Amino acid sequence: MQLLSTHKDKIRSLCEKYGVVTLYSFGSVNTSRFSEKSDIDFIVELNADDPIEYTDKYFHLKFELESLLKRTIDLLETTAIKNPYLKKSIDSSKVLIYGRPN
Repeated sequence: MQLLSTHKDKIRSLCEKYGVVTLYSFGSVNTSRFSEKSDIDFIVELNADDPIEYTDKYFHLKFELESLLKRTIDLLETTAIKNPYLKKSIDSSKVLIYGRPN
């Protein structure tokens, strides 16, 4: 979590640039298990109606987060989490990085 806190202003700027409604971190980045080799897991909700615009925003955000944080980024879309057990597991550990809680 320290890594995300260090870059919070730049992450906020990226979220604003790409129309992010909410961005949450989850997984090892929020625990003591996070290491130099860990990737970073995020859940994102984007504001874009056009599928091409949505795709552009999604991938630009992912690549810029990877560049900023120097880590592999797993970026899940809020609407893509269908499995109720996975959703419950993620919801129990997610931390709001940007936006309003949902």
